[in-house]
Amino acid sequence: MLRQSIRITNASKRSPSIVAQHRIRMVNNWLGARVNMSTTAAKSDAAEADVLHRKHLSSRTFVLNRPKALNALNLSMVRNMTPQLQAWDASDLCKVIVIKGSGEKAFCAGGDVRQVVELAEAGKQSDALEFFSEEYKLNHMIATLKTPFVAILNGITMGGGVGLSVHAPFRIATEKTLFAMPETNIGLFPDVGGSFFLPRLDGETGTYLGLVGSRLKGIDTVFAGIATHYVPSERLASLEDRLSELETDNHDVINMAIEDFVSEPLHDHKYALSDHREAIDRCFRYDTIEEIVAALEKEDTPFANDTLKTLRSMSPTSLKVTLQQIREGGNLGIADCFRMEHQLARQFLHGHDFAEGVKALLIEKSLNPQWKPATIEDVDREQMLGVYFRNQAPKPLSLSNTVSWREYPYRRYGLPSENDIRMIVTGEAQGSGPLQLTADEVADVCVKKSGGKIGVREKVLEVLSRKVTKGPEGELKWIN
Repeated sequence: MLRQSIRITNASKRSPSIVAQHRIRMVNNWLGARVNMSTTAAKSDAAEADVLHRKHLSSRTFVLNRPKALNALNLSMVRNMTPQLQAWDASDLCKVIVIKGSGEKAFCAGGDVRQVVELAEAGKQSDALEFFSEEYKLNHMIATLKTPFVAILNGITMGGGVGLSVHAPFRIATEKTLFAMPETNIGLFPDVGGSFFLPRLDGETGTYLGLVGSRLKGIDTVFAGIATHYVPSERLASLEDRLSELETDNHDVINMAIEDFVSEPLHDHKYALSDHREAIDRCFRYDTIEEIVAALEKEDTPFANDTLKTLRSMSPTSLKVTLQQIREGGNLGIADCFRMEHQLARQFLHGHDFAEGVKALLIEKSLNPQWKPATIEDVDREQMLGVYFRNQAPKPLSLSNTVSWREYPYRRYGLPSENDIRMIVTGEAQGSGPLQLTADEVADVCVKKSGGKIGVREKVLEVLSRKVTKGPEGELKWIN
C-alpha cells in the first residue's frame, strides 16, 4: 500500500477511517488509468541521443540512453547534460529535475574509462583529463542546484553513476539498485566526489566501501546513507507523474510526495553490513593501509580474511591514495574535494596502474593486472603524498559556481546517521533533553523528528543493538 506522509502534529487530529479513505483515493488516482506523458523531445532523436530530455508539466527529466553499455557515462553525455541542466535550473517553469537510466539493468554503471585510457596511452593526457574535468563540474553543479533534483537508481549504480546521483537531495533506490565504488580494482580512486560523501557515511563504512569496493543492494543503500528513499520499481512511473504535477520547487513538498510511494519496512530484512559494522569500525579506523591490514589479520574471521584477499588484489597505489583522499576529504568542503580529485586524476593519467587495470579487467580481460609497485609495502607513503597530494596542478579545476559546504544541506531527507542517534542517546541533540531514554524512546524521538519517515525506527534499533549498553536502571550508554 502506498503511504501518505502525515505530519505527527496532524495525525492525532484525523480518524483512522478518514486517513484510510484518503489513501484509497490516492491509490485510485495514481495507479489507475494514466495519461500518456507528453514530451518535447524530437522523435527522430530518440534512437540516437545518448541522453534524452523530457518535459512534462513542471518536471524535467534526463534519460541516460546507452542501455547496451549499461548507460556508462562518456564525455558526450556530460556535454549533453551540462548546459541543459543550467537552463532548467534557471527556468521558473521547472519545479523538479529527474535523472534516470533507460533499459532494465542500469542507472549508470560508471564512467567510460576505456576511451580515457586510450587517450592517455596515446600521450594525450590533457585530452583524457577533459573527461574528468567536465564530469566533476557536472557533479558539483548537481550538488549545488537550487532546483530539487531526484535521481532514480533503478539498477546498477557505480562510479560515474554515483557522481550523477549521490550529491542530489533525493536519491531513490529500488529492489534493482546495485551500488559500488570499485575504482581501486582498476587502479584508480573513488572519484566523482567520493572524497566528500564516503567519509560522511556512518563510522568507517565509507572507508570500507571506498577501499574494498563492496556492493550494496536495494534497501541496504538507504540504511547505509547512499539513497534517501526506497520505492519499488513498479511505482516509479506513478511517482514521476506525481512529481510532474507539483506546482512548487519546495524541497519539503518534493520529499513528502516521494514519501507517499515509499515501501513499508521489510520486517524480515537485515542490513547487509550489520554483522560486520563493529569489525569495519575497528579495522578501518587507521590512517595507513598497513595498519588496516594488520587489524584485519588480527581479527582472523571469515569476513576479515575475505576482505584481506580483496585488498591484496587491488592496486597498492590506489589503496594508499584512496585512504588519504577519504581522510582529507572529511575536513574539506565539497568544492575543494572536487579540486583535489581533479589533481589526483591528473596524476593517475600519467601513472602506470590506471591504464594497466583498465586493460587487464575491461579491455584484454586477462583479470591479472600487474601493479607497479606490486605490494602495499613497496608504495612509499611520503613519495605518494608528494606526487598525488602536494604536487600543485598547473591548471586547477574551475567550477561553474563558488557554492560549497561541509555537510549535505538536505541530509535530513535520508535516514538519521549514527551520529544523529548518538546525540539523542547522550542528550546532546537539540530538544532531546537530559532524560535517560530507552531504545524504543530513542526510536520514537527519531521518528518524530523525521516526520514519520518509513525506515527510521528500523535503522535506529539496528544502530542501538551494537552501539549502546544498558545501565543498572535500564538507561542507555553509548559505546565509543
